[in-house]
Amino acid sequence: MNNKPKNLSTAGADVTGATAAPALVDRATFQAELDALRVREKAHTHEGDAIAAARRRLPMVEVDSTLPLIGPHGPVTLLDVFEGRRQLIAYYFMWHAGRPAAEQCEGCTFYTTQVRELSHLHSRDVTYATLCQGPYDESLRYRDFMGWEIPWYSPQNSLDTLLSGRRIGRMHLVSYLRQGDRVFETYWTTIRGVETMDYSYALMDLTVYGRQETWEDSPPGWPQRWGKGTGEHPYRTNGRPTSQWSRLEAGRSDDLGNAAA
Repeated sequence: MNNKPKNLSTAGADVTGATAAPALVDRATFQAELDALRVREKAHTHEGDAIAAARRRLPMVEVDSTLPLIGPHGPVTLLDVFEGRRQLIAYYFMWHAGRPAAEQCEGCTFYTTQVRELSHLHSRDVTYATLCQGPYDESLRYRDFMGWEIPWYSPQNSLDTLLSGRRIGRMHLVSYLRQGDRVFETYWTTIRGVETMDYSYALMDLTVYGRQETWEDSPPGWPQRWGKGTGEHPYRTNGRPTSQWSRLEAGRSDDLGNAAA
């Protein structure tokens, strides 16, 4: 499947010619307003530090370290996914079994695309891995199509235990601790909690128009062409997860080897 946009260079761009913009002031006025905002930014940063400190003091719950998963060399256990390190961060990638690449989770694609360099995590004794909620071979084809090099596993037969009491088929970010051959879950988050993996939104938030999504509190006239009521999905362009288009342009196959594709 391809369905290339007519003009990929402008796909997702604001082509409405919106002219709404902030009030024009002198440098001193601008700096005074920015200084006032900076006080709030610093307080936000310190509150984030305090929340992280509380997170480090959470209790933990034991998880069966022998739970089976499928990896690049066949069956493995949850313990194996640590690769010998003390900590593990696992992203549970949503999957629509039997569906083509264009119909796979746009949110998971958005966030996973931004996880690239793992050496700094490894230097602090942390392993990062994707646990895709679908079949291994099918989902691995998707990883290869996207050009991701992150460790990739399927926990399909262990999801009920790993996500105990949580909704299967939703993206989750989970932290684990290993002590010898025992494994413990220390934290988990979902929905906007996984924005910690993202830099695109963080950078957009620094711009005057922000994410340009309908839920944002923006002044009248600000472009908000993405989200509910607009017909434009924040993570999709022309019917596909946005970051798939550059892979198709590069000539990569998005055939997942399933009937629907």
